[in-house]
Amino acid sequence: MPEVPIHIHSEHKYYKRGNVKPTKDWLKAVILKEKKIPGEINIIFMGDEELKEINRKYLKHDLYTDVITFNYNIKNEISGDIFISYDRILENSAKYDAETESEVNRVIIHGLLHLLGYNDKLKREILVIREKENYYMGQIVNPDLK
Repeated sequence: MPEVPIHIHSEHKYYKRGNVKPTKDWLKAVILKEKKIPGEINIIFMGDEELKEINRKYLKHDLYTDVITFNYNIKNEISGDIFISYDRILENSAKYDAETESEVNRVIIHGLLHLLGYNDKLKREILVIREKENYYMGQIVNPDLK
């Protein structure tokens, strides 16, 4: 696959993503599977307090969360920022007895699904987004999705 315009940054002192090419290829494959065009996507890992401040400042919610997305899509081109709390990932992976990297991938795909237009406010939306998460988590080993 050609270079994907996906950037992964870490503002969190404890989290460093290794080889990001497989993640970029996986995300591009998901976007293409959803019949969209990959645009520029930034994935930024940070701590709880930093993400809570973004939540408070831009969304007027004074609470912790694991992911916040800002959608900059233009028609079918998927672009945006995905802010992720690594502290929430660590807490959730312990709470749900999940591997940390698996939880990282789940939160990344959850954020991407938001950019793709999936929501999680209503019960039926939650069911759909969870089904998509599980499907695409199963595809991470084989990002061709064919």
